[in-house]
Amino acid sequence: MKSILDGRPRLENEVGKIAEVAGYLWQKGWAERNGGNITVNITAFIDDEIKALPAISDIKEIGATLPALKGQYFFCKGTGRRMRDLARWPMENGSVIRVLDDCSSYVIIADNPVLPTSELPSHLMVHARGLERKTEIKATLHTHPIELVAMSHGKKFLEKDVLTRLLWSMIPETKAFCPLGLGVVPYAIPGSNALAEETLKELEDYDVVLWEKHGVFAKSTDIMDAFDQVDVLSKSAAIYLDCKAMGFEPDGMSDAQMKELSQVFHLPK
Repeated sequence: MKSILDGRPRLENEVGKIAEVAGYLWQKGWAERNGGNITVNITAFIDDEIKALPAISDIKEIGATLPALKGQYFFCKGTGRRMRDLARWPMENGSVIRVLDDCSSYVIIADNPVLPTSELPSHLMVHARGLERKTEIKATLHTHPIELVAMSHGKKFLEKDVLTRLLWSMIPETKAFCPLGLGVVPYAIPGSNALAEETLKELEDYDVVLWEKHGVFAKSTDIMDAFDQVDVLSKSAAIYLDCKAMGFEPDGMSDAQMKELSQVFHLPK
């Protein structure tokens, strides 16, 4: 069977980056079993031949009406599919969807009728908000970084900006590469619209959102950059927990040092 990637090197390269990130998530232990999701807007790589492809699924409801997504195309990891398999066989463990003109439903068009992630509403709401505001949001990522999820079990870390300041203070790169910090969403049922709506609110002010006792959600212009944001935050969390395991509370960078960092690198916070 011919793949949608055949003869389309730019699209193939984009799906290749998704597969590469999926492999990193598995290698880091952030994607147990079928944990985690990736959704990437691939509309820029869609040609007229793809637009003419018939649906290979029934019409599926998104769970929300998102006018900004009319006629947009996304690559989505499949529900119940493993990141380690997505890394090796992306078109067998993910699918390409087309959002229909009603803006509240979609169909799968390639390569196989693999149903997208159950957390699709969270992902598509973020993509829609990005398009409404003419930002360059192209990729959304949900994963389960061990140290960050562990810290979400401590109430003191869930207070506003406590975790952001702590993680920023562990290593300069975290503030430089995740300059808006980490928002927090209290525990909600995975895949629910309530979780999606709270995530959308937090992403107004932060680069990445921590879902209490669950995982993180990141948005960016590129799937690799979304991964990098989570990676730097996770590194800081690991440094903090390693210090605690050695029996001491790390000093972290001072407020003055972090202010200087913001000035030198022209950071927003």
